[in-house]
Amino acid sequence: MNRKLTAGAALAFACLMGCASQAPPRYKAKFESSKGNFVIDVDRSWAPLGADRFHELVKGGFYDDNRAFRVLPGFVVQFGLKGDPAMDAKWRDANIGDDPPLQSNAPATVTFANAGPNTRTTQIFINLGRNDTLDSRGFTPFGRVVEGMSVVANFYAGYGEGAPNGGGPDQNRIQREGNEYLKKDFPLLDYIKKAYILP
Repeated sequence: MNRKLTAGAALAFACLMGCASQAPPRYKAKFESSKGNFVIDVDRSWAPLGADRFHELVKGGFYDDNRAFRVLPGFVVQFGLKGDPAMDAKWRDANIGDDPPLQSNAPATVTFANAGPNTRTTQIFINLGRNDTLDSRGFTPFGRVVEGMSVVANFYAGYGEGAPNGGGPDQNRIQREGNEYLKKDFPLLDYIKKAYILP
């Protein structure tokens, strides 16, 4: 009996950390940002695991008060670190498996960032240019910005690439110090005020 309870508790904890319920076959998420609003249309058939994780994160309020910490004109806008060290720590190792690439990283498509095979967690990027070179490297789009792409394209880009390759925000420090670090050292970053699933 105790063994069953322990196994059940372990499964519940594992699901809290990494399991996502299945998202609808098609849904839209609205993002209210410091520059204006944009809408992402998600097609689960493109990338089921990515679509499910994104749905879970949006519904749970994860992207609220997220800074767009990596904005590279003609390339990507990236966000998805909560800015709350405890919350970022909770999700840091909640990896999901890879989805086979069915769509290309065309302008306005939305894709999870990764650090190698089966390492997607919470960070996403919106392609500002045609980034076909990412297609064979495990970067699988799960949706597309269908409204407000001009808003996304105008996010503040003055800080450039992040550390250690540039002088922009350091992702490790974001995870350790949260939004306080970004507000102090990179005050001009645009940010997501609120994100939610549209009815």
